[in-house]
Amino acid sequence: MKDYDPATYGDRMAGAYDDWHGTPEDAEAAAAFLAGLAGPGPALELGIGTGRVTIPLSRRGIEVHGIDASEAMVERLREKPGGADIPVMVGDFSGVDVEGRFSLVYVVFNTFFALLTQEDQVCCFENVAGRLEEGGVFVVEAFVPDFAWLLAGQVTQTKRVEVDRGFLETTRYDTVAQRAYSHNIVMGEDGAKLYPVEIRYAWPSEMDLMARLAGLRLRERLGGWDREPFTAQSTNHVSVYERG
Repeated sequence: MKDYDPATYGDRMAGAYDDWHGTPEDAEAAAAFLAGLAGPGPALELGIGTGRVTIPLSRRGIEVHGIDASEAMVERLREKPGGADIPVMVGDFSGVDVEGRFSLVYVVFNTFFALLTQEDQVCCFENVAGRLEEGGVFVVEAFVPDFAWLLAGQVTQTKRVEVDRGFLETTRYDTVAQRAYSHNIVMGEDGAKLYPVEIRYAWPSEMDLMARLAGLRLRERLGGWDREPFTAQSTNHVSVYERG
């Protein structure tokens, strides 16, 4: 997408993000899982967005910091109860350019894939490793690429239908570059609104290699926040990395 940069998605989507995604059913489960790994903290979320996991995690007594490329998304976070108390650095999260060390660094809801090159993704792992306290962990939640979609080359999905609105997602895949180019589309009486999304997806095994290059190793991989097993049928993974 021409002129797409790390802040584009958040800047365009900020006002509609929570409406589009809603409150994840597993947000509390995610917060409980992460709190169990954070110990006394502090924790750091990469791509903090509107704080859908950060706020419930902070309610559990964990000191949470964040990084996000979009000031507009951070403003949405600050409007929520407790959101203004969370320290957030605005910038490209691949650099993990914050002060201090953390017992937990995490990135959820496929946000790791917002880093659009393999180089940036490797760099992120390396910089996270440099910010972890002794015994600290890096948690990544992301989807597992679907062979059917990749082979089809493009997919259009109906995400939600309401009385006066329809929510669609259209995606084109570039399997050579491992890129997906999408639009989230809201259609209503006042017309259609388009929200562009560009990602670089990565396979779990590729992410494990990135971790090894950064001096980390996979501690465990699960199929979800409720600790369900990761299997060949899993569509998402929660991967926990530690120093190797």
